[in-house]
Amino acid sequence: MDSVSERDADRAGVHRVDPGEVEFTAIRAQGAGGQNVNKVSSAVHLRFDVRASSLPDDVKSRLLASTDRRITEAGVVIIKAQTSRSQEANRADALDRLQALVDRVATPPAVRRATRPTYASRQRRLADKDLRAQVKAGRRRVDE
Repeated sequence: MDSVSERDADRAGVHRVDPGEVEFTAIRAQGAGGQNVNKVSSAVHLRFDVRASSLPDDVKSRLLASTDRRITEAGVVIIKAQTSRSQEANRADALDRLQALVDRVATPPAVRRATRPTYASRQRRLADKDLRAQVKAGRRRVDE
């Protein structure tokens, strides 16, 4: 049953990130938090190497080509999660954000087909152009 759902997910363009390919580092959260904030490392840095991942090649190339600032030149996605006070919740939040990033590039962009303007749209453009020319001609100096 599990292989069937994975096949359906691949057909739908959904590619799950394998948690084993993700590296987590616990760090101290920034900002105010009282005395406990200096003792507890509840924030999480997620590191995901796109090139070494098991994602399909087309998804990898679109992910590496994206202009997201969380992707380094080396092709590593770095996500910092520190919204929650618990490390587990921050870890889950970071994984969700990574999955959202992968889902965004999973479907290939629609190919734009060049079309010609219709006859009516060309006529409207020329009529607007003519009207604009008349307005500008009215601004010229009048010769007597």
